[in-house]
Amino acid sequence: MRERFGKYLKGDRVVWAVIIVLSLYSILAVYSSTSTLAYTRMGGNTTYYLLRHAVILSIGIVIIFITHLVPYKYYSRLSQLFLFMAIPLLLLTLLLGTSLNQASRWLTLPGLGFTIQTSDFAKMALIMYIARILSLKQHNIRSYKEAFVPIMMPVIMICVLILPANLSTALIVFATSVILMFIGRMRMKHLLSFAGIAILVVTIFITGAILIDKKGRIGTWQNRIESYINGDMEENYQVEQAKIAIATGGLFGKRPGKSTQRNFLPHPYSDFIYAIIIEEYGLLLGALPLLLAYLFLLFRAGVIVRKCRRTFPAFLAIGLAISIVFQAMVNMAVAVNLIPVTGQTLPFVSMGGSSLLFTSISFGIILSVSRGVDKTEMDEETEPAAK
Repeated sequence: MRERFGKYLKGDRVVWAVIIVLSLYSILAVYSSTSTLAYTRMGGNTTYYLLRHAVILSIGIVIIFITHLVPYKYYSRLSQLFLFMAIPLLLLTLLLGTSLNQASRWLTLPGLGFTIQTSDFAKMALIMYIARILSLKQHNIRSYKEAFVPIMMPVIMICVLILPANLSTALIVFATSVILMFIGRMRMKHLLSFAGIAILVVTIFITGAILIDKKGRIGTWQNRIESYINGDMEENYQVEQAKIAIATGGLFGKRPGKSTQRNFLPHPYSDFIYAIIIEEYGLLLGALPLLLAYLFLLFRAGVIVRKCRRTFPAFLAIGLAISIVFQAMVNMAVAVNLIPVTGQTLPFVSMGGSSLLFTSISFGIILSVSRGVDKTEMDEETEPAAK
């Protein structure tokens, strides 16, 4: 059985195991968190959202399988195409995108009724592009003009286009980019000055927007931050319900399907799905295994990097892994009230959408790199024998 699957599922087996674990948690948690909603909206059909999510999750796994078979060298060229596509898509989203909660983050595909969050695509495209430029500029990576500027410009463009509608994603994209640039051996003084200028610009932008108009998206950011600092229970309704879910879950949870806070938490199937998992499976069977799954992903990405003989696949694998894990940590931190509400989903666990599909592509690319590394090692082992 193991050999049979091994023929088709190439690459790091631990990463495949992480994907399977996340998929199982996703199916169970989405079914539990949407059953009441489906019952009231779909005339008693409690499996409606589960089946919908299962279809999207299945498509995601197919995407992982296809992308992991593509040699990683092709993603270097594709990164340029993806970046050039991402910029006009973000502009189009800002101007004509579907608005929800005063934020224009989605593009609705004509005729399909399916919406995509273009920032997810832009984040993936930018990381791929940074990995490409870092690998090409390693011979003069310490140069400001030759290496730093060619990476800095697209980072600024993407973050500025994401910022008006999605501050948290813009910050995650920026932080991930800086970390990847640091791993790529860029000068620390360049990175620190870049980060300092970016913080100053964001502060000026938010301050100016608040003074001009306290409503709209800026007002939402201000309310979330003030409510978090002041501990306002009325404004922090979502967080308070999440804390109740976590507290009542305890060590072993209430058992699958027994959540009560799913009836009170807004978006229990996306933004606060981690709280529902803890409520039903507890700290030992829910919170820790899920946290460890993401940390194992990051660890295995590091193992893949150590095996890489080339810089592009190394930067590509670690950059995409950091992006996935960073978003997961932000989602979990919101659920346990460590940071203000951000609206970030739990990668590959929250109810299906474009985020899940783009995460699937990232998983597939990481596995593609691992597959390429394993193939190189096998070729090197068989060469002496052939001689």
